Amino acid sequence: MEKKFYTKVLCSLAIGGLAALTYVALAGTITPSIAAQAKLDTAKIEQLTGVKGELSEKEGVYTVRAPRTDLQVTTAGVKMNPAMGLTSYAAFMKAAGAQTMMMGDTTMLEDQVNPVMSVALDNGLEVTALHNHFFWDTPKVMFMHIGGMGDEEKLASAVGKVFAKIKETSGGKGEIPKADLDPAKTSLDPKNIEGIMGMKGQMGSGVYKITIGRTTKMGGHEVGNAMGINTWAAFVGSDQQAVVDGDFVMLEKELQSVLKTLRSAGINVVAIHNHIETESPRIVFLHYWGVGSTTDLAKGLKAALDTQKK
Repeated sequence: MEKKFYTKVLCSLAIGGLAALTYVALAGTITPSIAAQAKLDTAKIEQLTGVKGELSEKEGVYTVRAPRTDLQVTTAGVKMNPAMGLTSYAAFMKAAGAQTMMMGDTTMLEDQVNPVMSVALDNGLEVTALHNHFFWDTPKVMFMHIGGMGDEEKLASAVGKVFAKIKETSGGKGEIPKADLDPAKTSLDPKNIEGIMGMKGQMGSGVYKITIGRTTKMGGHEVGNAMGINTWAAFVGSDQQAVVDGDFVMLEKELQSVLKTLRSAGINVVAIHNHIETESPRIVFLHYWGVGSTTDLAKGLKAALDTQKK
């Protein structure tokens, strides 16, 4: 009886070992196939972006770069060239499933930012930051970071349209929303703005300002409106022509919807960044500038605020 038992155990171990060896052998034949399927179509990315790229074999990332050779930028007396940071790029890598991830940065003058941002948003890309990289640069250079996750061809096509818009708007062909206004001569009717936005503000020094507080936590303490966690809008001018500038406070998941709504209303985004750190939930701040009638500006801001309630 004991001999039969050991015979069965040895047979089981033999079968198990054979199965393990078979699995290893199969894995060896399957792995290259999976790796092959996971490769980026670099030729297609180059075709759709219109830019030659470079592959990092180690990280599986394909990067296309578009140097801004058309810019003549001087920073604190130093003549800048693309190798010093005046280059737009987009980096692609395979993600889970059949998806591709893209992250990038675009280099633009101020008048190019919002036309290019609209193209990025309209073509399914996310805009994740907007800020400067230098001080004392002439002309002023801004950097808009973009990203996306999804179909490789759609991402590459969107990046190509962004790069094309940068070329199209170069040489002073962008947009500058000018208005000859003086707060000392403000004549706008606050009631019109209040009626649209559904909240009251305060008039002071020719500026009608509305402030909306939010809260987050830092170090276990709740912080809100008085600590600077607020959305605000400052109106100057007349009902027919006014300027509104201000700040939007958003959760990370709200950023893209607010951006799309503001741009759809013709309101310019001038910065996207953080003001604080280690807060929970994470807060993103967006600064804006709009020119138009108080009715149109207030409607645009109200629509953006409404996206935060969804």
